[in-house]
Amino acid sequence: MKFAYRFSNLLGAVYRHGNLSFSKDGNSVISPVGNRVSVFDLKNNKSETLPVSTAKNITCVGLSPDGNLAILVDEDGAALLISLITRAVLHHFHFHKPVASIRFSPDGRKFVVTKENVALMYHAPGRNREFNAFVLDKSYYGPYDETTFTGPPRTCFMCFVVGSKDMSTWVFGAERWSNLIYYSLGGHKDIMVGCFFEKDSLDLYTVSQDGTLCVWESDTELDGLVLRKTRLPAERGEEERGEGEEEEPRGEVIRGKGERPKEKQGTKNVRYKQRSKHFFNKEGDFNNLTAAAFHKPTHILVTGFASGIFHLHELPEFNLIHSLSISDQRIATVSMNSSGDWIGFGCSGLGQLLVWEWQSESYVFKQQGHFNNMAALAYSPDGQYIATGGDDGKVKLLYLHRYRNFRTFTSPRPAQFSSLAVDPSGDLVSAGAQDSFEVFIWSMQTGRLLEVLGGHEGPVSCLCFSPVQSILASASWDKTVRLWDMMDSWQTTETLRLTSDGLAVSYRPDGQELAVATLDGEISFWNPQSANQTGSVSGRHDLEMGRKETDKITSKQSAKGKSFTSLCYSADGESILAGGQSKFVCIYNIREQILMKKFEISCNLSLDAMEEFLDRRKMTEFGSLALVDEGVGDGDGVELSLPGVRKGDMSSRHFKPEIRVSSIRFSPTGRSWAATSTEGLLTYSLDGALVFDPYDLDLDVTPASVRRQLRQAEWATAIVLAFRLNETALTQEVLEAVPHHQIAVVCGSLPDVYVEKLLGFIASALERCGHLQFYLSWSQSLLTQHGQKLKTRSGAVLPTIQSLQKSIQKHFEDLSKLCDWNMYTIRYAVALSKQRGVKRTAGDALCDKDQSEDSEVMSEASLEETDMLM
Repeated sequence: MKFAYRFSNLLGAVYRHGNLSFSKDGNSVISPVGNRVSVFDLKNNKSETLPVSTAKNITCVGLSPDGNLAILVDEDGAALLISLITRAVLHHFHFHKPVASIRFSPDGRKFVVTKENVALMYHAPGRNREFNAFVLDKSYYGPYDETTFTGPPRTCFMCFVVGSKDMSTWVFGAERWSNLIYYSLGGHKDIMVGCFFEKDSLDLYTVSQDGTLCVWESDTELDGLVLRKTRLPAERGEEERGEGEEEEPRGEVIRGKGERPKEKQGTKNVRYKQRSKHFFNKEGDFNNLTAAAFHKPTHILVTGFASGIFHLHELPEFNLIHSLSISDQRIATVSMNSSGDWIGFGCSGLGQLLVWEWQSESYVFKQQGHFNNMAALAYSPDGQYIATGGDDGKVKLLYLHRYRNFRTFTSPRPAQFSSLAVDPSGDLVSAGAQDSFEVFIWSMQTGRLLEVLGGHEGPVSCLCFSPVQSILASASWDKTVRLWDMMDSWQTTETLRLTSDGLAVSYRPDGQELAVATLDGEISFWNPQSANQTGSVSGRHDLEMGRKETDKITSKQSAKGKSFTSLCYSADGESILAGGQSKFVCIYNIREQILMKKFEISCNLSLDAMEEFLDRRKMTEFGSLALVDEGVGDGDGVELSLPGVRKGDMSSRHFKPEIRVSSIRFSPTGRSWAATSTEGLLTYSLDGALVFDPYDLDLDVTPASVRRQLRQAEWATAIVLAFRLNETALTQEVLEAVPHHQIAVVCGSLPDVYVEKLLGFIASALERCGHLQFYLSWSQSLLTQHGQKLKTRSGAVLPTIQSLQKSIQKHFEDLSKLCDWNMYTIRYAVALSKQRGVKRTAGDALCDKDQSEDSEVMSEASLEETDMLM
């Protein structure tokens, strides 16, 4: 088995903290999720998590105007410059302090970063390679408190605006203007939330946290800004610094001193006046204003509040267009796409991400992660869907159009369920109790309780059904694993005696082996028929536990009490995945009983227990700073966790979640596996494009020899050589060169060892290629001619067949929707034509009636004229 799995996606979590951004075309929203970034394609209903991560949670995301570059900044101020085209990290930088916001200029040549009470302007990295991609251009000082927001710069980037916690707004010149160096605006009584320029003007809109909007009018047009030829001494950084003052970074320094800059002779400085002032909370129905965004072409202002309500106003008249409550939690960020049709909202309290189309008043995208940690996951038999269960009591199905609660199972007396399992047929549901030590069996069809199994002397920690027999395995803290036979009235057939408390149990896909994880950190393998132990793996040292901030012992000592809590066999049954209270997921070879590879699921230092040693900067003579009681009494100090508490006190003011893996599952196709962790649902898939794995290679097997066989119409030989070289592009070229009428002949002449390889290649090609009928013909011929031989090796071929079924099922669903749509359209057209035909027939009848009446009138008139003549 090849362990070329790599991180592919982060599911189940859509937003954590930071600002949202839309792509250049406005069809995708970029959302920070922990220390990673996810891109949601709203047009094609797809999501992708970039294969880059920061050291801690991301707080700011700056997107270049062309959509090719992005700057990610974490909680400590460490920044990554990444390419959204190649998904690669281009540059590392550290701002040394937490960053409040980051904005690119409209031309993409510069960007502005605000931290503490200063705004820093940098030259944006160009297309040429540079040793230092971030070159400081100017430093702007003015606010007396921390900056909170950087307004979008002017279209031509003549100036930019910064808001601060000191309730002031500062307008800074991006160039050396003689009539605009800086300008300070007041008028607010609370922290600034947003400040925006009007289109093609220096006029401003400022929004504060108490729900106040100020409209500022400038007395100068854009073309009225005048460049000056010399710089002032203070702007060259020549002022004296006091003793102990931190040295500022290199670059031009501009300081606002609180008073208006003096006007030079012959120039008139830019001045602002307050044109109007508006209030959002006139009726007192709204809490603090928390987020704001402004779309210049349409003059629409979007504001979000702590109560979950948002408003749409048209400026500068402040006309209310729309108001809606989208959540019961605080709206943390607001963003609008380039066309102004879609509005993105992020609620960090519940992890919600919503995209609202305000003109049609409908949701384009509405997702929410689990409120608490994920606890379990399961793949569907075809591998297309993933179900996750969380501590919030919710079950979420991913890649599913609709889900609902259709059955509720109850026990005859209250019980605390700690484990769950469903049999392969889907007819039975079992749950293990932690307080009564019993196992409950229900019918999925009727919801009726069928059996209550007793016999364990401790809490039931895990349940697992055999994939081939009607046997249920239950692991318990009483150091036993019991096998219950459904065909024998649920009697215990075997009892496996363990060396320690049982925590997890898993059957091999063929049902011929059982794996059990125990509290002492070992994984034991058993034969379920003979109840004999066939092997064991000691994995406690492979977990590599980290030290929590409140631990009084080292990580080496705390690792003695850690163990695996989740197990899963690979699709072929040759390896087993194991995870627990650690940031690592281990994969072991069962036959050799050795560790094959460890996957680090997270490097986010914002989580607890990530590092083996505590940071010495956080250590004092009294111990760790996290243990120092800084309160003033009456429960204000540090409260240590009680014994047995694993996840921390989430009611505390500052809660730091601990890294852990709660569940692991292999996909039935064998090409991916998933793990539920503190950060969300992480999926790892095979990366065939980056792995060169030739088969039976020699000097004669070259791309030239493969193409030579194609020119000679030796199709089978060319296919065999292509698989021996094992290059995806070359194999696809060879297969698509085979004439359609020769497919059956070629399939019959292929050696047996290459039949399974060809089936696997066809399964992967069907997912990305449009030649549906061509590859279906290949699969049909292979299964028809080699079906009996493949059946004898069903255990080894099963992952390949399931992968092929998954690809075919996806195309079937897509074509079914298209055919249904065409059928409905045709029926509608036929019905519409019939209705118009009926109307036309009725109209013709009326016309005939009118004509007959006219002819009768004319005939009567002619008779009257004849009588008169006579």
